[in-house]
Amino acid sequence: MRNLFFYFIASLFSLFVLFYCLTLTSISRGSGETFAVFLLPLSSHFSWDRASVSSIYSIYMVFLGIGSLLSGLSFDKYGPRFNYMVGLGLLSIAYGLLDSLSSIWQFYALLGILGGLGASMVGVIPAQSLVSRWFDKNLGTALSIAYAGQGLGVLIMAPLSQISIDHFGWQASYRYISYVFMILLVIATFLPWKKISSGSKDNPRKTNNGKAIGGISLKEAIFTKTFWGFFFIFCFTAIGIFGISLHVVAYLVFVGFSEVEAAFSFGIAGILNFIGMVLTGLAADRYPRHLVATVSYALSFTAIFSLALMQFYSSIIFLILFIIGFGLSAGARGPIITTLMAEIFAGKGLASIYGATNLGQGIGAATGAFLAGFLFDLTGGYNFGFFLCSIFTFCGAVLFWTIPQIRHSKI
Repeated sequence: MRNLFFYFIASLFSLFVLFYCLTLTSISRGSGETFAVFLLPLSSHFSWDRASVSSIYSIYMVFLGIGSLLSGLSFDKYGPRFNYMVGLGLLSIAYGLLDSLSSIWQFYALLGILGGLGASMVGVIPAQSLVSRWFDKNLGTALSIAYAGQGLGVLIMAPLSQISIDHFGWQASYRYISYVFMILLVIATFLPWKKISSGSKDNPRKTNNGKAIGGISLKEAIFTKTFWGFFFIFCFTAIGIFGISLHVVAYLVFVGFSEVEAAFSFGIAGILNFIGMVLTGLAADRYPRHLVATVSYALSFTAIFSLALMQFYSSIIFLILFIIGFGLSAGARGPIITTLMAEIFAGKGLASIYGATNLGQGIGAATGAFLAGFLFDLTGGYNFGFFLCSIFTFCGAVLFWTIPQIRHSKI
């Protein structure tokens, strides 16, 4: 009876860790991804062209990628408390000062650099490492729930941000986001971090005094095909996905939908993004991961094609196809990759290795976001940008099939 009680308590605590990771990932990444909602107000307020405004988000994604590497290294060395305290502090400062800015370089510094670094410190890097210490049997499902926080954040924050912008302006909306991070920073101060970092008793990825043991280091991992396979899957897929996601609200307005309708559609896609990530995690625990990934890429292609057709015929049918396809697939590769990496690179270097491969996502996202905006300014439309997004997305799909180590879950 006593053993059953302690098992119940341990199970509850593992669920608390999962919920905490889900919450922090949702709010930190959700605040960054809702830049799509702020794009038009910022462009109108400062009279900046589409490429200039997009470059703010590109810098955010570059430093989210750079920060992912730093986040992994600091997590492996100092533990999760350091990551979350520093990250929430940076996010509180970044979003708290945005309402007083007047030039684009200031947005680069605060939202781009500090915002990107802060989000990386409290996002999927520490979440992936912590959750893998507390879950083993249903690892793919647990990781997909934590990773799905990115979609949940967009679902909640995109519509709320649009409503807030409409009623209070973009300056006040950013200030309200900073208040949320300040509250989370205070809460993080009192959490039992030693217990959180230890992991469950029977988990093969549990730690010794808070530090993971065994496995290979980042220095060893960079000489493997598996590492670079994950890096370029992240990079190529991010070019395609983020080239779409940052501009989709502006594009829907461009083809005739209202700003509220566009933001609402983006939010609905966020709901499906969350659902898609969870379903992907469930599927990844039961079926070959490269097959699950292929299905998700097929949905992405359907979404991009439907979006492109709206400029010729802005039918609700194409909008629904886009929302379903993009929503279910936009973040679906993340849970697959995190599950594979937790199994392949389990040990002392997991967070650092995951952070380093995630740098590829940062580079790809920055490239895709800026490229789509630049091509819009150059051509007056999104046709060529969407075409490039589909090409790079296809390249990401191909890598799941052509690298044996990833197909068979081994180094």
